[in-house]
Amino acid sequence: MEKKEKEAENELVLPPSPTLTIGIAINGNRESKYVVKWALEKFVPEGNVMFKLLHVRAKIKLIPTPMGNLLPISQVREDVAAAYKKELEWQANEMLLPYKKMCAQRKVEADIIIIESDQVANAIAEEVSKNTITRLVIGASSRGMLTRKLKKNNLSSRISACAPSFCTLYAVSKGKLTSIRPSDSEMNGSTKDDSSETSFSSKNSSDYSFSLQTELGSVATYATFRSPSLPMQRSQALSTINQTHLHSRTSSLSRSTESTQFKSPDNNHSRCQSLDNAAGNDDMSSCPNSSESREAVSQNSSRRSLQTDQQSWLPDQISTLDAQTDNNPSECQVNINFEIEKLRTELRHIREMHAAAQSETIDASQKLNTLSKRRLEEAMKLKEVCLKEEEAKELARQEKAKCEAAIREAVHVKGRADREASLRQEAEMKASHEAKEKEKLENYLTGPLQQYQKFTWDEIVSATSSFSEDLRIGMGAYGTVYKCIFHHTAAAVKVLHSKENGRTKQFQQELEILSKIRHPHLLLLLGACPEHGCLVYEYMENGSLEDRLLRKNNTPPIPWFERYRIAWEVGSALVFLHNSKPEPIIHRDLKPANILLDHNFMSKIGDVGLSMMITTDSSSTSTVYKDTGPVGTLCYIDPEYQRTGLISPKSDIYAFGMIILQLLTAKPAIALTHVVETAIDDDNLTRILDSEAGNWPVEETKELAILGLSCAELRRKDRPGLKDRVLPILEKMKEVANKARNSISNIQSAHPNHFICPISKDVMDEPCVAADGYTYERKAIEKWIETNDISPMTNLALPNKNLLPNYSLLSAILEWKSRKQ
Repeated sequence: MEKKEKEAENELVLPPSPTLTIGIAINGNRESKYVVKWALEKFVPEGNVMFKLLHVRAKIKLIPTPMGNLLPISQVREDVAAAYKKELEWQANEMLLPYKKMCAQRKVEADIIIIESDQVANAIAEEVSKNTITRLVIGASSRGMLTRKLKKNNLSSRISACAPSFCTLYAVSKGKLTSIRPSDSEMNGSTKDDSSETSFSSKNSSDYSFSLQTELGSVATYATFRSPSLPMQRSQALSTINQTHLHSRTSSLSRSTESTQFKSPDNNHSRCQSLDNAAGNDDMSSCPNSSESREAVSQNSSRRSLQTDQQSWLPDQISTLDAQTDNNPSECQVNINFEIEKLRTELRHIREMHAAAQSETIDASQKLNTLSKRRLEEAMKLKEVCLKEEEAKELARQEKAKCEAAIREAVHVKGRADREASLRQEAEMKASHEAKEKEKLENYLTGPLQQYQKFTWDEIVSATSSFSEDLRIGMGAYGTVYKCIFHHTAAAVKVLHSKENGRTKQFQQELEILSKIRHPHLLLLLGACPEHGCLVYEYMENGSLEDRLLRKNNTPPIPWFERYRIAWEVGSALVFLHNSKPEPIIHRDLKPANILLDHNFMSKIGDVGLSMMITTDSSSTSTVYKDTGPVGTLCYIDPEYQRTGLISPKSDIYAFGMIILQLLTAKPAIALTHVVETAIDDDNLTRILDSEAGNWPVEETKELAILGLSCAELRRKDRPGLKDRVLPILEKMKEVANKARNSISNIQSAHPNHFICPISKDVMDEPCVAADGYTYERKAIEKWIETNDISPMTNLALPNKNLLPNYSLLSAILEWKSRKQ
C-alpha cells in the first residue's frame, strides 16, 4: 500500500504556473532605471514572468539637414527618410539595451517594443490590449502640492484613463510605489471581502479595522488617478455638513448643556458621531456610550465609506470637522471658520508656491531665451563652420585636381625627358660613331699612317726572281719595269735608276701623296720599298697605249670607239690631277708610253708625279729608249716649258693634244700637227686616219682632230681649258662611242670571272685589294678580317689588314654594267 501511495504521489505532477506578462513603460530618462529595478524586485519572486519594454517614439515629420535646418519628410527623398528612420530605430534599441541587460541578469525574458505615435497614452493602451498585459508599471513624478493640483494633466493620469480595465497600473517614483490603479477583478474582490466582514463579531472588529485601513490605503492610491482635488473635497464636505446639521438639529439649541459632552477629549467618540451624522442617521440624537454601539457605528461608517463613489475619498480632516460640528451650530461655525482660515493659509501657501513657481518659470524662460540665443549663435557658427568646411573641401578638391594635373604633367614631362634623353643618347652615340669614323677617315687621309704597303728588298728580289730579264717588261727614263707576283697577284715593279732618290725627304713626301691619290684612270700604287727606290704598281695586261697603236707583237688594232673612250678617260684623269688640293699635280711626262691598258683596254696614266719627286741628276743624261719612247722630246714637251723652264697644267694639255692626234692617226708624234692641219685644210682627213680602227664617223672625228690641234698650240694661252672646253667635247665623243659599241655587240657576254668576289660570289660593287693580293668586295673582306687573321684564298696569315681600292677593276665593272644596260 505504501508503495502504491508513493507511486501515486510521484505520478502527481503540478501544472506549470502561467506566464505573467508585465509591461514597463520606458522613456529613457534616469527614472526608467528605477522603474525596471522596482518591477524586477516586485514580480520576479512571484513566479514565471515576461517583461514587455514599451517605448513610444514620436512620428517623424521633420528631418534635420546638415545646415541645421528642418525639412518636412514629404520634401525629402525616400532613401534619405528611410536612412533617418533606421538611425532613430538604432538609437532607440541602443537606449533600451541596458534595460534588457538588467532583465537578462535576473534571468527574465524581455522583449523590446518600439511604438511610433504622437499620442503616448493611447499608444500604450493599445499595446497593452494587443499583448494582454495584466500588469503595467509606469514612472510617476514626485508628489508635491503643485503636482497634486495639476495631476489630471500629467502623463500617468492620461495613461490611467486610457489603460484597459483588466490591467493593474503601478506608478513608481524614485524606486518607490506611489500609487496603484487596481483592475476590475481586484476591485470586485475587495468589495465582496468588505461585505462579508460586516457580519463579524465585535471580537474581530479590531482586526477588521486594520484590514479596512489597509484596503483603504491601497485603494486611496487609486484616488490619485481619479479623485477630485483636496480643496474641492473639503468644500463638498463642508456644504454637506451644514445642510445636515441645519435640517436635523433645529431643536438642539436648547440642550446647550449637552454640548459640553461633545467637547470631551474623547476624539474617537466625536469622530464616530460625526461619521454617523454624515451618513444620514437622523434618528440618533446622541452618541451611545456602549462599546457595541461604537463598534456598530464604526462598522456602518466603514461600510458606507467603502460604498461611496470610488472617485471621492475624504481626508481625515473632514471627518474631524464632521465630528466637531455635530453638537451645536456655534461650534460648527467656529470649526468652519477655523477650516476656512486653514484653507486661506493653505491658499496663501499655494499662492506663494505659485509665485515661486512663476518666478522659477520666468527664470526658466529667461534661461530658455538665453539658451535659444546661444543655440542661434551656435547654429550661425555651425553654419559658418559648414560654409568654411565646404570652402575648404572645394579648395581641397581644387588642390587635389591641381596636384593630379601636376602629377600628370610631371609624368608627361618625365616621359618626354626620358624620350629626349634616349634620343640624345642615341644622337650622342651616333655623333660619337661619326666622330670616330671621321677621325679614322682624317687619319686615313692626313694622318701619319702609311697608305701604301711597304715591301722589303728581299720581297722585291724574290718577286722579280732577282730581277730576271725574262720578267722585264720595259725601261723608261726613270727606271726599269719588271713583272712580278705578290701574294698571288700580278704587279709591276719599277726600280729607279738612282737609289739615292728613294732616301730623300721629297721622295718620301711625294710617295705619301701618290699613295693617297685614287682615280679609276690613274695607275694604282700598291706599295714601295723606299730604301732601294722601288715602286710597286698594279699590272696592266695590254701594256702601253703606244704599243697598241703601233700594234707591237701583231696585237689587234684598237677600234675607233675605244679610242674615243680612251681620250675621255685620259682627259678626266688630267682634270682630277690638275684640280687636286692643296696644289695641282702636273704629270710633265704625259705620252702614249705612260698610258697603260688593262685586259679590258681600260686606260690608266702611269708615272704620275715621278718627274716631281725625282731630283735632277746632272751626271745622268736622259736616254731615249724605244720601249718607252723619248722623254723630254719636242713632240710631247710644252715648247714654252722647254724655252722658259716654267711648268703649268697647260703643259700637260699640250701633250694631251698630241695623244689625241696619235689616237686618230696611229702615227708618230713628229710633225703630226702639221700633217693633221694640212689634211683638215684640204678636207681630206679620212686619208690620214687609221683605217684599221674601223669606219670613223666623219663629223665627230673632224671635231676631235680640231680639238687635238687646239690643245697642241705652241702658245700656252691659245690652248683651251681642260675642264671647261675639252672635257665636254670628249664626253660627247664617249656617248657616240658607247652607241657604236652597243650596235656592234648585239649579244652581251656574261660577266667575267674576275668581276666575282671570292667571298660573296657576286659581282663586286667596291673592289679592294687585300694584303694577300686578291681582290674582294669591301664589305665582305672587312667582315672577314674582323674575325680572321688569315687569307680567305690562301689560308695564310695576313701581314696586315690594309685594303686598297682596285679602281681599274671598278672601272671595268662599271663599263661592263653600262654596256649590259
